[in-house]
Amino acid sequence: MRALISVSDKRGLIPFAKGLLELGFEIVATGGTMRLLEENNIPVTYIEDVTGFPEILDGRVKTLHPNIHGALLARRDLDSHMQALKEHNITPIDLVCVNLYPFKETIAKEGVTLPEAIEQIDIGGPSMLRSAAKNNASVYVVCDPNDYERVLEALKGNDDNSKFRLELATKVFEHTAQYDSMIATYLASKANRDEKIFVNGKKVMDLRYGENPHQKAAFYQLGDNTSYSLASAKQLHGKELSYNNIQDANAALMITAEFDEPFVVGLKHMNPCGAAIGNDVVEAWTKAYNADPVSIFGGIVATNQVITKEVALLMKPIFLEVILAPKFEDDAIEVFAKKKNIRLIEVDMSKFKNEKQYVSVHGGLLVQDFDSKANTLTINAEMTVSKKKPTEEQVRDLNFAWKIVKHVKSNAIVLAKDGVTCGVGAGQMNRIGSLKIASDEAKEFKHNEGLVLASDGFFPFDDCVRFASENNVLAIVQPGGSVRDEDSIKACDELGMVMLFSGRRHFKH
Repeated sequence: MRALISVSDKRGLIPFAKGLLELGFEIVATGGTMRLLEENNIPVTYIEDVTGFPEILDGRVKTLHPNIHGALLARRDLDSHMQALKEHNITPIDLVCVNLYPFKETIAKEGVTLPEAIEQIDIGGPSMLRSAAKNNASVYVVCDPNDYERVLEALKGNDDNSKFRLELATKVFEHTAQYDSMIATYLASKANRDEKIFVNGKKVMDLRYGENPHQKAAFYQLGDNTSYSLASAKQLHGKELSYNNIQDANAALMITAEFDEPFVVGLKHMNPCGAAIGNDVVEAWTKAYNADPVSIFGGIVATNQVITKEVALLMKPIFLEVILAPKFEDDAIEVFAKKKNIRLIEVDMSKFKNEKQYVSVHGGLLVQDFDSKANTLTINAEMTVSKKKPTEEQVRDLNFAWKIVKHVKSNAIVLAKDGVTCGVGAGQMNRIGSLKIASDEAKEFKHNEGLVLASDGFFPFDDCVRFASENNVLAIVQPGGSVRDEDSIKACDELGMVMLFSGRRHFKH
């Protein structure tokens, strides 16, 4: 039996090669792999001795040869194929172990050039993998070091391993498809082409069901994003996440990404129901909870701070579905230990990767740049369009409300004071409807003095200004851009209110 090994990822290779030797395999290898095997006293045949042709073009050509691909593609059940191998003195290859040039790692390096990236496009590796995978009825094909033990165990037995070989072959085509799409995406970015997109997803988990019990669902990780993603988060406690939990938790994470200071948000149905900044996590939680202690019941909480025992004790009496944080102290986890259903999720919040945003529609996909923190303008007094100017305190609160409102379903209104949401109106068919909801909420929880207002879109009429004035709002920030902007500005001047135009909207559908 003959095995061909050519790997760039050499994890676990030596034990695997020794296992193949013990099973009677002759090992054929390419340059770097051969040297490593020889250094570990493992007998190896150099690829040149099989092809009868030297590596050329700085290693670009070494395995593209009939002695390799004939040995891989020959069907063992066809006499004509086996006779052809015999006539051309080709020894069959029964196992291929190949992983590809590190293209992904190369393009991730800062300052990498196009020629450097192109040199890491593997040609021979995918060709060998595909040949072996096509002939999986006769050839074991291994592209993942995590499969080495399973392959050795399968080789030791005398059972029919056709199902396992098919699984390995499937993994190969998934691997090469992902590799090729990564290259195509990178080159397309350099060539300014966007006619096609490639979405690579790896299943993280099957879900019990989707939005409703009759819908099947699963959770996939796209690409290799390891920061600010639930796909790479670590669950420390509680039952598995549901489809709706993941949607809500992701929305909470995106709001949290806006803030550097200690921040806590409570969220229901992908909209914030209470959010606050504070001197520490305890103060931020207390303010966020008191902003709307009713809606947070059964909600999601996210913070950019470590969950301590002190704040855990404050959270414990409240029915919460999920708590997300960069870290949980051990004694904080113990506080929640008896609450079997609450999910505690640690998420790496060290770096937000600004990727494309994908939204599925029936039979299609919408793709856009993510409306990230970098797109959130800093609100300042120079944006004032009313006669009256904002105070420094109002500017701080307008900035806070502006960061929150971009994450509220449009039409969106956020009322705030002292770095706390006082009322949130979301997803109404007209803007004043959202304002009325936010105002009612502010009244219910006694947030009724010196408020500021942020709107994700312009005011088409002055009715929102007048209603806001009647409900204790002193300052407003909105994008501007309506043909009737002047009506709203005049109303502010008449009522002694402050109005700022950001010049940028933040619709969220």
